[in-house]
Parts: sequence; C-alpha cells; structure tokens
Amino acid sequence: MWEEPAALLPASYLRVIARAGARGVLLPPDDDGVEETVAVLDGLVVSGGNDLDPALYGAETHPRTGGVRPERDRAELRLLRAALDEGLPVLGTCRGAQLIAVAHGGSLHQHLPEVVGHDGHQPGPARYGHHKVQPAPDSRTGEILGGAAEVASYHHQGIATLGTGLKAVAWADDGSIEAVESTGRAGFLVGVLWHPEHDGDERLFSALVEAARARRDVTQG
Repeated sequence: MWEEPAALLPASYLRVIARAGARGVLLPPDDDGVEETVAVLDGLVVSGGNDLDPALYGAETHPRTGGVRPERDRAELRLLRAALDEGLPVLGTCRGAQLIAVAHGGSLHQHLPEVVGHDGHQPGPARYGHHKVQPAPDSRTGEILGGAAEVASYHHQGIATLGTGLKAVAWADDGSIEAVESTGRAGFLVGVLWHPEHDGDERLFSALVEAARARRDVTQG
C-alpha cells in the first residue's frame, strides 16, 4: 500500500553486534551534525548496501553499476571521515570496505566478474557466494580469524586501488582483495568485502567492541 523512503539495516547486524557485547544504533544518512554524532559513539560499523557512485573516484558509470544513492554516499563518507579524524574504531563490511578504500583515494572494479572471470562473489540475485579468504598472518584480520576462513559474500564490485594509507591484508583464491587495513593510523580500521553478519560470525565485531572499550577507557581516564 505504501511506498516511502526508508532507512533500513538488516537485523543480522544488530544481532551479531549484541552478541559481541555492544548496542547497535542505526544512523540514517544525514549531512548535518556529523561531528556531534561521532562524539557520542564508541565505534562505527559501515554496512553493506548498494553500489557506490563511480563519480566518487573519478570514473564513468559502468552499465552494470546500479542502485546508486548519492545522498547515502555523501552522508556516509562524511561520517566515516569524521570517525577516522576522531580515532574511532571502524569496521566496514562489503560496501563499507569499498567506502573505506574510496575515502582513502582508492577506486573500485565496477563489475568484478569481468576481472576475475566468474560470478562466485555474487552468484545471483539474493544469493550469497561462499568462498575461502586467505588473510596475511601478520595482519589484524589474520589474528582475528586465525587463518584462512570460509566466508559469505554478495558483491559484484571489488577494490581496484587502495589509495593512501591502506594495505590489502586478505585475498580470495582468484586474487581479488578481500580485506584492507590502515598502514599508519593508530587504532582499529578494518574493511572486509564479505558479510560476517550473515553467518553470525562475531569475531570481527568482537574485535571492534574490544577496541572501542579500550579507547573509551583511555579517553575517560
């Protein structure tokens, strides 16, 4: 009966964040008051979602790029940059990892099957792909996962270039980048191209919560 704009978040995020020991709060896309919002947060999860606008990284729109929401892109970039400036622990999943790369000056493959030769990262509409990722053993992601892991993914875009201040720390068997971390920023900044919340894997979320608690203990004395 109704068709209205809505700010939505899959409940799987809220469930896994709760199991990790924190309370999830949905932040609607809003350009106003970003600094005030970040000031009351302990950590930030940048969730999955639609394709990023290629204009953000200076590219023409590929025919397979769709569902672009410029207002969300703009609001989440401002929020992410404010969180990074504040030293807030940040975890990005899927689109969130792509946004982290773009925020650092990186770019995306707009249609990953053209690069890797298969559609295993997104087999079809509303179908998650399952594949192995191999993290670097000396990375934070590798420490959290404890080695290779089977993950659920749903993305037809991937990280092409990293920009400044990021490094790749996990890869799929086809060589595509599956996780990124900061090269110089103190604190927690991890972006993964898969969906740990879909499988209820709370390890990355627990690491984020632990980092948020440690930061709060320091800032509150």
